[in-house]
Amino acid sequence: MFTDNQLITAMPRLKKFAWKLTRNDANADDLLQSTVLRAMEKKHLFQEGSNVFSWSSKIMYNLFVTDYRRKVKFESQYDPEPYLEKKKANVDHDDMMMMQEVGEAMKQLSDEHREILIMVTVQGMKYDEASEKLNIPVGTVRSRLSRARNILMDLLENDKVETGFSITEDVVNNYRLAA
Repeated sequence: MFTDNQLITAMPRLKKFAWKLTRNDANADDLLQSTVLRAMEKKHLFQEGSNVFSWSSKIMYNLFVTDYRRKVKFESQYDPEPYLEKKKANVDHDDMMMMQEVGEAMKQLSDEHREILIMVTVQGMKYDEASEKLNIPVGTVRSRLSRARNILMDLLENDKVETGFSITEDVVNNYRLAA
């Protein structure tokens, strides 16, 4: 068996070896910690007269290889990041036109309808968050959002999106009656 001081003495060299394997300070520290822990657990297997650094560096190498194989097999195989980095967002002409139409229709909504629609659907706020921010009841948030969506859909379906066209009170009142 080796003494704790012998392992502590070998740690600076083990740290360098870990960095050469991982090429990353954080990963090298993790590997060093795992190695020291494993060496302490397997202390009874150490043969007297052996070199502590050689023995523990073999443990380190085996831990590194095992972790590398696990990452190659399970993590990188299903890791979407490299795929997503290579993928470009191709927006076709039809999508661009639809976005312009929606933008024009949004301009035609009243301020309160446009605001609630942006808060909930674009910014992803929850109803209670929007309610708090606007200082209105949650039920009002829901009804305004419903009306805003209906008006927006009506504008888009009927191709009423033109510059200068605005929603009159009659259109808003029709949706209030329907709701």
